Amino acid sequence: MSSDESIAPIETIQMDNADSHIDLALLSVIVPVYNEKTAIRSTIEELKSACPEVEIVLIDDGSDDGTADEISTIDDITIVTHDRNRGYGAALKSGMRRATRKYIAWYDGDGQHRPEDLIAVATPVIAGSHDTIIGARTGGSAQKLDRVVGKTVLTRVAEFLTGQRIPDLNSGLRCFPFDLIRRYVHLLPDGFSASTTSTLCLIERGHRVGFQPITTRVRTGTSKIRIVADGLATARLIFRLVVLFNALKVFAMLGAGLIIPGLIYGTSIAIQRGEGFPTLAGIAIIAGLLTMFIGVVADQVTELRKERFEEPWD
Repeated sequence: MSSDESIAPIETIQMDNADSHIDLALLSVIVPVYNEKTAIRSTIEELKSACPEVEIVLIDDGSDDGTADEISTIDDITIVTHDRNRGYGAALKSGMRRATRKYIAWYDGDGQHRPEDLIAVATPVIAGSHDTIIGARTGGSAQKLDRVVGKTVLTRVAEFLTGQRIPDLNSGLRCFPFDLIRRYVHLLPDGFSASTTSTLCLIERGHRVGFQPITTRVRTGTSKIRIVADGLATARLIFRLVVLFNALKVFAMLGAGLIIPGLIYGTSIAIQRGEGFPTLAGIAIIAGLLTMFIGVVADQVTELRKERFEEPWD
């Protein structure tokens, strides 16, 4: 079976201009910032000019380049300050705790995002047609070539494990109802992979997730992402989350990886030599069966844990 046949596409939407008149006063925009002195003022002023109704919550995540002085002179925003750099996810969580509106949007403070894309992402969520909209960066968006391979690999792994086509796994521009994202806040890591985590959580739990094409600009300043270390951390995170939300699939896959080669090897050796089933093949098959049984138990445990994410019937 080809990958296109086995992976279902997630809806990619285009905002209908007729539905663009929404109440942005219902929206809190969370802007995490770390050493963005050169970009943050223009980013916030542009956002305030295009969307004056939104609540802007800016989190200074322990900046040491003068960002704190720069944002202290910006009016009509809520500022949260970390005394040290705690990470992108930690900044988002701090910002969401201070937000007061019904809907939450994440918006990077490095000048990459455009206010019109924020409106396009927020519109279907506020209108009620989707539970979550994630900005999917198009081919015309600015991106670092040295990260393309790593992001592609991580996305393909996530798609294989979730069984869904994911146009953009870790876009920093997204919108959801506050009551929805708060269910999964405890799962968000403090590092940069909070975006990846929220994407997988919402897809795995079956929420109405859509992707809005956006165009990102060249960022101002230097990226804070450590390609190798953060890439490996994200790979571990993807595995952990899918085990949490689909443990049986993961352990069944691992078990089959032991059982099938064991059967093939053992059967071929037994036929060729006529000396019975080899011990090594038997060990591989037993290990595979045990792995699958562990998956069954883990699946039952995670099903019990999932209850905490759901709203009560009444």
